[in-house]
Amino acid sequence: MNIVGRRYLFFLISLILIVPGLLGMLRWGLPLSIDFTGGSYVELRFASGELPDLQAVRNIYSEFNIADAEPRTSGDDQLIVRTELIDNADNDAVIAAMSARFNSQITVLRFDSVGPSIGREVATRAALAIAMASVGILLYIWYAFRGVANAHRYGISAIIAMLHDIAVVFGMQAILSHFFGWEIDALFLTALLTVASFSVHDSIVVFDRIRENAQRSRRVPFETVVNNSINQTLARSINTQLTVTLTLLALVIFGGVTLRHFIVVLLIGVLSGTYSSIFNASPILVVWENQEWRHWLKFSTTGS
Repeated sequence: MNIVGRRYLFFLISLILIVPGLLGMLRWGLPLSIDFTGGSYVELRFASGELPDLQAVRNIYSEFNIADAEPRTSGDDQLIVRTELIDNADNDAVIAAMSARFNSQITVLRFDSVGPSIGREVATRAALAIAMASVGILLYIWYAFRGVANAHRYGISAIIAMLHDIAVVFGMQAILSHFFGWEIDALFLTALLTVASFSVHDSIVVFDRIRENAQRSRRVPFETVVNNSINQTLARSINTQLTVTLTLLALVIFGGVTLRHFIVVLLIGVLSGTYSSIFNASPILVVWENQEWRHWLKFSTTGS
């Protein structure tokens, strides 16, 4: 397969994958959970199997002077309500009122409260964790490939491919948030860091084969070496991806609702990571080696 020869086609596909999500982020934004903004979150199950009208739920919270109540359904008999920060006593009082008003036994499946200052600290540390992971990956790859000419290119190419996957995940999250109401929480951050590590891991496997082939075939053009290396590791990358994908699909289908968002984000990231490690990371090395941006500038000057 002449993957490197069609690199601009694959770059275009990546652009097509990223742009709709980025437009969705600009239009709809990314709703943050209480893990980052602070507040209270309660998940309720109604024994009657019939969920009440959401406006009626908001009215009950208003009666207790609890502002910003945002109820939404989760399954056929579960209700999730996000509010300003409240304590256990206020939550118990509201649930008792709902049970009497809607004539149904209510089970509290989950109740969490996070203060605003803690939420801001979590958000800051989340961004710091991603930044530190990127720097650590760059330095590690640079050191691991120190025996190769222009070793820094391998690390930067891996980071670019990783940023591609992060952009795909954030874009899809914006779309999922808009249509399913899924918020960015601590589990999303866990999935994002897992996706980043998976993407870089797969890229390093291809890079390592490029290093081996480049040392053996010094007179072969670099573009040919890269393309041969991708093809030699293609079966391994696809088999690894299929194994993970089938496991995640089983969890999405048969797993619980609580973890579905986390698993879907992982699934999207794994698919994107496999694509970027094969069709983006290594071809970027070729673009860099050939300094093809000079042709872009020359074309731009000629066109204008």
